[in-house]
Amino acid sequence: MNNTIDCTGMACPLPVVNAKKAFAGFSEDGELTVLVDNPTAVENLKKLAASSGFSADAAQTGPDRYAVTIQVKAGCAVQAEAKGPGAVVAIGSNTMGSGDEALGKTLMKAFIFALTNAQQLPEQIIFYNSGAFLPCEGSDSLEDLQNLEKAGVKITACGTCLNYYGLTEKLRVGTVSNMYDIVETLTAAQSVIRP
Repeated sequence: MNNTIDCTGMACPLPVVNAKKAFAGFSEDGELTVLVDNPTAVENLKKLAASSGFSADAAQTGPDRYAVTIQVKAGCAVQAEAKGPGAVVAIGSNTMGSGDEALGKTLMKAFIFALTNAQQLPEQIIFYNSGAFLPCEGSDSLEDLQNLEKAGVKITACGTCLNYYGLTEKLRVGTVSNMYDIVETLTAAQSVIRP
């Protein structure tokens, strides 16, 4: 069984959502080819394939045109654990609280530093909106975030946000994520901390 879906022009996370829906339609092993128009969608589809237990290959077919081919094994998608991650920290701003911006940046730096010394580390830290500046080059919190990652904390940043702020090439700690994964993580988490 082979299927092709055209997701060109679709914003994150629609290519991932549509691919996941297409997996359900496979009654036998086969290939799903997803057509997209940006490298972030390619990476997100590869991550989806890997988390589902499938292999994937990508090829650039033209200017801003990519084809991601996923080897689907009917009925073999890896299911996420019923128990989601423990504590997840969701950081949507490069400042903490509202009011003076300089104070807010100082508080956020102190919060991230305090996380490195917490008795119970979070399982994941998600950065979105202007929070996406924090795991990037030039951030005052970069060393603390690198230490958290070394200690086993998963660090992810919203790909749409990195693109919006021109930070994609400046990410220095963690991996690029998408809104589909962010929603899945937040809804499955045992607790969500929003500083």
